[in-house]
Amino acid sequence: MKTIGLLGGMSWESTVGYYREINTGVKQKLGGLHSAKIVLNSVDFAPIEKLQQSGDWDATADILCDAARSVEAGGADFILICTNTMHRVADQVENAVKIPLLHIADATAEVLVQLQIKKVGLLGTAFTMQQAFYKGRLAEKYGLEVMVPGVADCQLVHDVIYQELCLGTVKQASKQEYLRIVDQLNANGAEGVILGCTEIGMLISQNDTATTLLDTTKIHAAKAVEWAI
Repeated sequence: MKTIGLLGGMSWESTVGYYREINTGVKQKLGGLHSAKIVLNSVDFAPIEKLQQSGDWDATADILCDAARSVEAGGADFILICTNTMHRVADQVENAVKIPLLHIADATAEVLVQLQIKKVGLLGTAFTMQQAFYKGRLAEKYGLEVMVPGVADCQLVHDVIYQELCLGTVKQASKQEYLRIVDQLNANGAEGVILGCTEIGMLISQNDTATTLLDTTKIHAAKAVEWAI
């Protein structure tokens, strides 16, 4: 079994989900007392969030590159960045180490292709929904058409992530708003909706809607198990 390197803490609430999903997946595949071989560097999210807001992505890249080198030195065979937004600096992280990086958008796109979904909605932070690093990769590499909510709903989705989910707070009112936005994306032609922030699965799940949801935490973790085994 290969050793999985995790860059976590962004937020730690979703990193818990990664740890659970990866170990559950290994146990399901191998049985018995098997668990995943993991090297985790869990960073302090507060300074990273401030750098995100100020647009200093180079400084965030420096933090994650240092973290990536540490998990490589710790014996990791490949790396996951346990957050969608910080794939904004995935290229820098990948170039900082000699081991492969398992990109969350690629793992998600593979599932979309398998499901024959071509037009998909995207929920996430404002950075993920509005910048090209994520949507552009899905479009250019996989030919997917990506839809995002309107301006006001984008802000609502973003605010719930940072002000509630990253703090471990789950509110019923926010859940209903997210489901309303999912329904609107579906009504506008989305064949599925990507939960493009690793915390969103704390709030809504496939049990809440008939619209196909792509939980990126679960998808990324499942692909990590596949690579490890």
